[in-house]
Amino acid sequence: MCGIVGYVGPNNTLEILIAGLKRLEYRGYDSAGIAIIDDANTLHSEKRAGKLVNLVTALEQHPLPAGSTGIAHTRWATHGGPTDTNAHPHYGDYGKLALIHNGIIENFAELKEELLARGHTFSSETDTEVAAVLLGDEFAACHDLPTALRNVVKRLEGAFTILAVHQDQPGVVVGARRNSPLVIGVGEGENFLASDVAAFVAHTRHALAIGQDQVVVITDTSIEVTDFDGNTVEPVEFDVPWDAKAAEKGGWSSFMAKEISEQPDAIANTLRGRIKDGRVMLGELGTIDDEYLAGINRIIVVACGTASYASQVAKYAIERWTRIPVEVELSHEFRYRDPVLTPETLVVAVSQSGETMDTLMAIHYALENGTKVLAVCNTQGATIARESHGVIYTHAGPEVAVASTKAFVAQVAALYLLGLHLAAVRGSLPDDEIAKTLTELQAMPEKVTEVLASTESIPQLAHWMADTRSVLFLGRHVGYPVALEGALKLKELAYIHAEGFAAGELKHGPIALIEPGQPVFVIVPSPRNPQNLHAKVVSNIQEIRARGARVLAIAEIGDTAVLPFADEVIPIPLAPTLLQPLLAVVPLQVFAMELSQAKGLDVDQPRNLAKSVTVE
Repeated sequence: MCGIVGYVGPNNTLEILIAGLKRLEYRGYDSAGIAIIDDANTLHSEKRAGKLVNLVTALEQHPLPAGSTGIAHTRWATHGGPTDTNAHPHYGDYGKLALIHNGIIENFAELKEELLARGHTFSSETDTEVAAVLLGDEFAACHDLPTALRNVVKRLEGAFTILAVHQDQPGVVVGARRNSPLVIGVGEGENFLASDVAAFVAHTRHALAIGQDQVVVITDTSIEVTDFDGNTVEPVEFDVPWDAKAAEKGGWSSFMAKEISEQPDAIANTLRGRIKDGRVMLGELGTIDDEYLAGINRIIVVACGTASYASQVAKYAIERWTRIPVEVELSHEFRYRDPVLTPETLVVAVSQSGETMDTLMAIHYALENGTKVLAVCNTQGATIARESHGVIYTHAGPEVAVASTKAFVAQVAALYLLGLHLAAVRGSLPDDEIAKTLTELQAMPEKVTEVLASTESIPQLAHWMADTRSVLFLGRHVGYPVALEGALKLKELAYIHAEGFAAGELKHGPIALIEPGQPVFVIVPSPRNPQNLHAKVVSNIQEIRARGARVLAIAEIGDTAVLPFADEVIPIPLAPTLLQPLLAVVPLQVFAMELSQAKGLDVDQPRNLAKSVTVE
C-alpha cells in the first residue's frame, strides 16, 4: 500500500523525492518521511504524520542539506498508528542508516525479541523498525550495504519492499522485494527506485522490473540486480506507455473527475488494435493458445473490490457467448477454501495495479496446482502480469484517484474481448454475431461520452442529498454488479451506508429497509431486453415506491414506462443488454463524486484507503 521512492543522481534530490511522493500519495497518506545523505556524507531525515503537505511544510521551515542520495516514503498504516514516531524512515546503526518499507514482516516479534536481547531499544510500534535495526547490525558486521541487505531479507517472513541508505556508503540505494512492488527507473547519469513508475516518469520512461526475491543496488551510473543469494539476475526491460502529464490533474477539480472524463478513451484504447475484420486479435496470451482455450471447461476469475464487480459484469457475457461456466471469486477467499482446479480450468486474475497482494497470492495457488493463469491489468511490468502465462493489458492510462472509475470500464471491455475471442475459438457464436457485437462494442466510447454530457442534474441531486445517511442500489442481470459497484463508490467516497441488491431479492428480506424518503438507485434494464426483465424491475420500483422510497432510475432513453414511478430519471443511450453496464455505471460514479464534494470530503484520498492493496 505504501509509496516508496529512491534516487541517486546529480539533480535536486529533495525536489525529486517530494515530487515522487506527490505522485505516490494515492498509495497511502497516513504519514510521510524522507532521508538524504548530504555532500559531507551525513544522513539527515524528516518525517511527519498526516498527509504529505505536513512533511512539505516542515521541510520549508527546516530544509534538509543538499545531497545526491535519498529515499522517501508515504505510509498506509499497518503496524502502529499514524504518528510522527511510526512514520518512515526508521533507523539503524545508531542513526547512520535509514530504511523504508512497504508490506508486513510477519516474524517481526521474534526478531525484535532477539534484538532486545542484544541491548537494542525501539522507539516505534512498527515492524519496519525491526528491519532497520537488524540491517544496521548486519552492516556493522560486514560494512557492505548490499551484502547486509541480502543477509537480512533471507530472515524476513511476509511481504515487503525495502529501500535503505547508509551514510558510510553515499551514492548507493539498495532495495529488495518479496510479494510487493518495486521498479527501477533508468535515467542518464541518475537512477530511481519506486513502488510505481509514476514516481519517476517525469524523468525517464525507461524502466526495469524487479522479480520476486531479488535485491537491487543503484548508483548514479550503475544498476545491479541479484537474487537473495547474490546471483546476478537480468531484469525485464519495458517502457512506460504514458508520460507525466497523464498523471496530472490538468485543470480538473480532482483526479477522479478527470478519470471519469477519460472513460471513453480508456475503453477505446483497450479495444484499439485488437479488433480486425470482425474478429478479436489478442497478441499477449503467451502460452494460452487457441488449442488450450478450445479445451477449457471452466473459468475462475479472481479479483477484489471494483475489479470483482467488473468481472461479475463480464461473467454474464462470457457465459452467454461461450457456454463455459464462469465463477467470480474474491481473491482473498479463493485459496483458503481449497478450490477444485484441473488442467481444463482457466484462472483469470483481474487487477488494475497488477500488484494486488490477495490476487497475487491467489494466482500463486493456481500456478502451484498446475492451472493456467491469464492476467488482466493496467500496469506494464506488474508482478501479476509477469507471473501469469498470458496478459491482456487494459490501456486506461494512470489512475490516481483511490476510488476506481476508468479501470472498471477498461476491465469490462478487456474481459468482453476475452469472451468474444473464446467464442470464436470454440465456435459457440456465429462469425457474423461476433462481428456485430464487436461493432457495438466499438460504439461504446461515443455512447459513454453522451452519458457524460447528460449528467448535469447530478450535482444538484447530490447537493439535495448531502445529509443522506443511507442509499440503496437495485439491479437485475448485468445491472446487479453495477448496483454493487455504485454502492461501493458511495461507501468509499461519502462514508455513508450504501448497499447493492439483486432486485429480485427485495421480497426475500431487503424490502424491510425501505421507509419513507429512503433513496434507492435502480438500474433499469432496457425495455428491449428479450428476457422481459424490464417489467419485473418496474414492478420492483412500484413495490418500493408504495413504501415511500425515493426512486432514482438509470434508464434507457425513451423508456416511458418507468417515468410515472421514478422521482428522478437519469437517461443513458440505447445499448445491447450485455454492454449496458459500460453506460449505467457512469452516473453512479458521478453521483458518488458529487455527494462527496457536497459533504466537503476529499474525493481523491478517502479516509483509511489506499489505491493498491499490497498487503494481505
